[in-house]
Amino acid sequence: MPSTTPIVIVDLDGTLLHDAARFEDRDFTMRTQRAVDRLHNEGIPFAVATARPVSTGHDIVRRLRADACIYLNGALIDFDPAHSDIEMLTGRKPPRADTLLKVGFTSSRACDVCRAILNVIPDLEIGIVMDDVRYTTFDVSKYWTTQTWTYTDFRDVPEGTADKIIAFPRPDQTKSLAALIPDDFDVHVSEGRLWMLMAPDANKEQATRTLCGRWGADLSDVTAFGDDIVDIDMMRISGTGVAVANANPDVLKIADEVCPSNNDDGVAQWIEQKLL
Repeated sequence: MPSTTPIVIVDLDGTLLHDAARFEDRDFTMRTQRAVDRLHNEGIPFAVATARPVSTGHDIVRRLRADACIYLNGALIDFDPAHSDIEMLTGRKPPRADTLLKVGFTSSRACDVCRAILNVIPDLEIGIVMDDVRYTTFDVSKYWTTQTWTYTDFRDVPEGTADKIIAFPRPDQTKSLAALIPDDFDVHVSEGRLWMLMAPDANKEQATRTLCGRWGADLSDVTAFGDDIVDIDMMRISGTGVAVANANPDVLKIADEVCPSNNDDGVAQWIEQKLL
């Protein structure tokens, strides 16, 4: 595609999706669907960049007909969502050539880190996400009712490439946890409570660069929408970084523009007014 083609990259929770009492009930509206459909009709690529795993993101990505999806904040990039299925995305069957990029670390390394942290904070809620299974010290259903999980002491996790370590520290545990993060992991905090320990290249900024390289596009052509701290670097490197009005104050500070809130279909409004 020519470098003058606009590209739209959108975060999901708090940005494109409306809020809901349950995580699983968050969704986009018909207005958003129509705006994205018009982008497709105009030949404008549309990509999703989300912290969600495949299990809670795939259906949304499929219904939006996204041209690419950055899952798990950059730990997994799907370059061809139209032809991807959950079995392929979660490693249960081989992917087609050059359609997926996985950025993570060995499960054995993740287990070592989790055990070291638990030696200091034994009651921390912590776990490993790998191939859309959560190996955790806590009942995941208290946060996400549809995600697959199993209890572990981090001595029985299968070999493989882990996507991230997750933790839900109490306020009194955050300082101790921060001091225990190894130098070869980056930390992202989502919605003020979920800590994600990621490989240094597993982030939305690097995934955006990868996507532009794949499509032969310039970063200056990208419009990136976000609401949370994990979206800041992606928004900064893009030609236009747009924050929804309900965004974290730090996101609002760095945004080039601000659109109405997620619950007011702000992304759709901006697309309608600025791109269509």
